[in-house]
Amino acid sequence: MGLSDGESSRIKRAGICHKARKDLRAGFFWLEYIEMSDVVHDTWWVNKRDLLLRMAKERGDAYVYDLATIESAAHSMLALNSVSRVLYAMKANSHPDVLRTLSAAGTDFDCVSPGEVDRLQHELPDRGKDRILFTPNFAPRDEYAWGVSEGLRVTLDNLYPLQKWPELFAGQRLFVRLDPDHGGGHHEHVVTVGKTSKFGISLDEIEALKHLVAECGASIVGIHAHSGSGVLDPNNWHAVAATLVEAVRHFPDVSVLDLGGGIGVADKRTDSAFDLQALDQLLSEFKAANSEFELWLEPGRFLVSPAGVLLTRVTQLKNKGDVNYVGVSTGMNALIRPALYDAYHEIVNLTKLDDEPTETVNIVGPICETGDKLGTNRAMPPCEEGDIILIANVGAYGHVMSSRYNLRDVPQEITI
Repeated sequence: MGLSDGESSRIKRAGICHKARKDLRAGFFWLEYIEMSDVVHDTWWVNKRDLLLRMAKERGDAYVYDLATIESAAHSMLALNSVSRVLYAMKANSHPDVLRTLSAAGTDFDCVSPGEVDRLQHELPDRGKDRILFTPNFAPRDEYAWGVSEGLRVTLDNLYPLQKWPELFAGQRLFVRLDPDHGGGHHEHVVTVGKTSKFGISLDEIEALKHLVAECGASIVGIHAHSGSGVLDPNNWHAVAATLVEAVRHFPDVSVLDLGGGIGVADKRTDSAFDLQALDQLLSEFKAANSEFELWLEPGRFLVSPAGVLLTRVTQLKNKGDVNYVGVSTGMNALIRPALYDAYHEIVNLTKLDDEPTETVNIVGPICETGDKLGTNRAMPPCEEGDIILIANVGAYGHVMSSRYNLRDVPQEITI
């Protein structure tokens, strides 16, 4: 089965390429048509391809972050009329240049450990502590004591600290994290609500929370929730806000509803971009009916993920039956999200970016684990040893989750 010359020319003129693969089990060839916009599209790393190729050849494997893309994402989030504060969840990427770029744009920060707070204060010494929200989870007593002594806004997401260490919180103005019991996410490991999630105080514990807060002499000034990550439906945050308002009547000092983050990123070219205008409209309607509250958001991945790529190089090729493997010089030690979350990251052969994808391959790394797969069943042009491979959307949860497993080096970080 094939295409006539005329049909092939017509398809290419229309901006479409094709690939054929023999299905050995069925005994026939099948054709898959792919729009060229699905192969090459206008993104910062396409526009800076030549620079990235030079960097990869000169410096080897690397995470590269485009600071202008981060700044643009921050400005789009800060432009929301309904939101009073945008706090960057710095666990997503704690590179000093990233922190400085976001701070200059006007974001505040959400920190989950003393180490993150120390990094932030070292890199941004003029940043006021009132611009930091400290949200430890199942941390030891001394971390809460440290947060209070440092004058940070401290968030509690469990009754235990109030039950066992009430003296720490006497006279403190606290945030509490509630579990709204509804949410979503692209994988079960990023859904942060419900009984199987370790996060948040259950709604049926509010009376107990109210009693403990009064007993220790603290006050609740902010209520926080986070329902999951990779959520693409703006209605999610309106639903979270409505749930938090119901809880507010128990705590008259509350002035802030922190709706968390988890705003999805378009990982595949077939995904629609998150509709920030729809989110702003929904939250503006909510705020009009609840004007006494400030609304805060804590996007992490949304602000930095598209700005980062991982550059690596082809090391070996292998065919096992009808399965084709492309080996690259770094693996799950540098990007664990595919193994941990079954996360999808776009992968392209940057050296041959304009070539038609005629092969279906699995992209694998050098780590001694079956799960060391960065991409499965991907359409690629024929690869050769030394070709530069680009993995997209690694500006969040790439380097910060890396390791030296197998005693392999972690790629360097570069900002441009």
